[in-house]
Amino acid sequence: MDLKDDPKLINSYIEAHNRYNSWPEVRAGIRAIGILEMELYILNNKLFMIVETPHDFEWKSAMAKLGTLPKQAEWEDFTSMFQECQKGATSAQKWRMMKRIFYLYD
Repeated sequence: MDLKDDPKLINSYIEAHNRYNSWPEVRAGIRAIGILEMELYILNNKLFMIVETPHDFEWKSAMAKLGTLPKQAEWEDFTSMFQECQKGATSAQKWRMMKRIFYLYD
Protein backbone atom coordinates (compact mmCIF):
# COMPACT_ATOMS: atom_id res chain seq x y z
CA MET A 1 0.00 0.00 0.00
CA ASP A 2 1.12 3.54 -0.61
CA LEU A 3 0.82 6.40 1.83
CA LYS A 4 0.34 9.97 0.74
CA ASP A 5 3.81 11.34 0.08
CA ASP A 6 3.76 13.88 2.91
CA PRO A 7 6.33 13.52 5.72
CA LYS A 8 3.95 14.89 8.38
CA LEU A 9 1.20 12.47 7.40
CA ILE A 10 3.66 9.58 7.24
CA ASN A 11 4.93 10.37 10.74
CA SER A 12 1.36 10.58 12.02
CA TYR A 13 0.56 7.22 10.41
CA ILE A 14 3.59 5.66 12.09
CA GLU A 15 2.53 7.17 15.45
CA ALA A 16 -1.00 5.81 15.01
CA HIS A 17 0.42 2.30 14.69
CA ASN A 18 2.69 2.23 17.72
CA ARG A 19 1.77 0.04 20.68
CA TYR A 20 0.40 2.96 22.67
CA ASN A 21 -1.77 4.56 19.98
CA SER A 22 -3.10 1.65 17.94
CA TRP A 23 -6.69 0.89 18.85
CA PRO A 24 -7.08 -2.18 21.12
CA GLU A 25 -10.41 -3.10 19.48
CA VAL A 26 -8.73 -3.26 16.08
CA ARG A 27 -5.84 -5.33 17.41
CA ALA A 28 -8.34 -7.71 19.05
CA GLY A 29 -10.33 -7.93 15.82
CA ILE A 30 -7.24 -8.87 13.85
CA ARG A 31 -6.59 -11.72 16.27
CA ALA A 32 -10.29 -12.69 16.34
CA ILE A 33 -10.30 -13.46 12.60
CA GLY A 34 -7.36 -15.84 13.05
CA ILE A 35 -4.30 -13.73 12.29
CA LEU A 36 -1.46 -14.84 14.56
CA GLU A 37 0.98 -12.01 13.87
CA MET A 38 1.05 -8.94 11.66
CA GLU A 39 4.01 -6.70 10.86
CA LEU A 40 4.10 -3.46 8.89
CA TYR A 41 7.26 -2.14 7.27
CA ILE A 42 7.75 1.25 5.67
CA LEU A 43 10.17 2.65 3.11
CA ASN A 44 9.47 6.28 2.27
CA ASN A 45 5.73 6.17 1.54
CA LYS A 46 5.56 2.45 0.66
CA LEU A 47 4.07 -0.02 3.14
CA PHE A 48 4.59 -3.75 3.20
CA MET A 49 2.67 -6.08 5.51
CA ILE A 50 3.61 -9.60 6.59
CA VAL A 51 0.80 -11.66 8.07
CA GLU A 52 1.28 -15.00 9.84
CA THR A 53 -1.77 -17.24 9.79
CA PRO A 54 -2.68 -20.88 10.34
CA HIS A 55 -2.33 -23.06 7.22
CA ASP A 56 -6.11 -23.28 6.75
CA PHE A 57 -6.62 -19.50 6.92
CA GLU A 58 -9.04 -18.16 4.27
CA TRP A 59 -7.93 -14.60 3.48
CA LYS A 60 -11.07 -13.39 1.67
CA SER A 61 -13.57 -14.63 4.24
CA ALA A 62 -11.43 -13.47 7.17
CA MET A 63 -11.04 -9.98 5.72
CA ALA A 64 -14.79 -9.81 5.04
CA LYS A 65 -15.41 -10.72 8.69
CA LEU A 66 -12.85 -8.15 9.84
CA GLY A 67 -14.80 -5.42 8.06
CA THR A 68 -17.86 -6.18 10.21
CA LEU A 69 -16.14 -5.99 13.60
CA PRO A 70 -16.62 -3.09 16.03
CA LYS A 71 -14.43 -0.04 15.40
CA GLN A 72 -12.91 -1.51 12.22
CA ALA A 73 -14.77 0.77 9.78
CA GLU A 74 -13.95 3.75 11.98
CA TRP A 75 -10.25 2.76 11.98
CA GLU A 76 -10.27 2.35 8.19
CA ASP A 77 -11.83 5.80 7.76
CA PHE A 78 -9.29 7.30 10.16
CA THR A 79 -6.27 5.73 8.45
CA SER A 80 -7.54 6.56 4.96
CA MET A 81 -6.48 10.19 5.49
CA PHE A 82 -2.86 8.94 5.33
CA GLN A 83 -3.29 6.38 2.56
CA GLU A 84 -3.58 6.53 -1.21
CA CYS A 85 -7.06 5.02 -1.18
CA GLN A 86 -10.66 6.07 -1.29
CA LYS A 87 -12.44 7.01 1.91
CA GLY A 88 -14.60 4.12 3.02
CA ALA A 89 -12.27 1.47 1.61
CA THR A 90 -11.99 -1.68 3.71
CA SER A 91 -8.75 -3.41 4.66
CA ALA A 92 -9.52 -6.00 2.00
CA GLN A 93 -9.66 -3.24 -0.61
CA LYS A 94 -6.57 -1.40 0.64
CA TRP A 95 -4.21 -4.32 1.11
CA ARG A 96 -3.55 -6.55 -1.89
CA MET A 97 -1.97 -9.96 -1.95
CA MET A 98 1.48 -10.20 -3.51
CA LYS A 99 2.84 -13.16 -5.39
CA ARG A 100 6.04 -14.61 -3.94
CA ILE A 101 8.59 -14.95 -6.72
CA PHE A 102 11.67 -16.06 -4.75
CA TYR A 103 12.55 -17.92 -1.61
CA LEU A 104 15.84 -19.23 -0.27
CA TYR A 105 14.54 -22.48 1.24
CA ASP A 106 15.68 -25.82 -0.15
